[in-house]
Amino acid sequence: MTALRTPDSRFENLPDYDFEPHYREIDGLRMHYVDEGPRDGEVILLLHGEPSWSYLYRHMIPPLRDAGFRVVAPDLIGFGKSDKPASRADYSFAGHVDWMAKFIVDLALNNITMFCQDWGSLIGLRVVAEYEQRFARIVLGNGGLPTGDRKLPMAFKVWQQFARFSPWFPIGRIIQLWTVMDLPDDVVAAYNAPFPAAKYKAAARTFPLLVPTHPNDPASAANRAALAFFEQWEKPFLTAFSNRDPVTRGGEKSWQKYVPGAQNRKHVTIRNAGHFLQEDKGPELAAAIIKFVAES
Repeated sequence: MTALRTPDSRFENLPDYDFEPHYREIDGLRMHYVDEGPRDGEVILLLHGEPSWSYLYRHMIPPLRDAGFRVVAPDLIGFGKSDKPASRADYSFAGHVDWMAKFIVDLALNNITMFCQDWGSLIGLRVVAEYEQRFARIVLGNGGLPTGDRKLPMAFKVWQQFARFSPWFPIGRIIQLWTVMDLPDDVVAAYNAPFPAAKYKAAARTFPLLVPTHPNDPASAANRAALAFFEQWEKPFLTAFSNRDPVTRGGEKSWQKYVPGAQNRKHVTIRNAGHFLQEDKGPELAAAIIKFVAES
């Protein structure tokens, strides 16, 4: 496997992102993560999606850290400061689940409260189903576990075709498209920072195509098994979806209904936020997580 590594110079002087970098080697690949707060604090694991990176959590990490939590925000392989396998064939749903599981085990993380969104939820929820004993709570925002048994929104189908065929794939502008607020140019540049050339974008191009859209897709059976697992999940489970995401809006209802730990709970709607609700309403979302942990 040939992997690329974004030069460190690309990450200098990014707005509001002055966290010390940390690295772990997973299957010969260097994986970057933010690790803030007391090492003996209760762990908050923040999992980003596609095509973002841990920069997405820059406005959530400080309030969570200041509340006494150990906040861990990794960059998925292929994104951010993590190594980027150069071939699209190097990426698979199962492979990313395995990399994340190995990362969590390698850091010996336990009693985890996980917040996951977009691909962070596809990967994170699968990891929880396989390593249940390491997790104490889940907060799900704008995500889920598609199996291909139901039609996905047209907005997602358009996104798949764009990722597959468009010669133009501007990461920062894609993030901007899926937020409500206007992003300053330096923030757009920060989302572009991990991808100095087209060859660094193999993961970003491939992820939309790995989402199961047919019942017999490679990840469909494993996702169905994970969904069946969550029908027995009695630990605290909170949904925190936004109200202006055309892809996932309304998807929280099924989780609230069939996950025992989500029933009879006051769930959160993040208003005036798009798909990347962390960018639109990061401090509000962090406050919801802090309240959820305190009450459960």
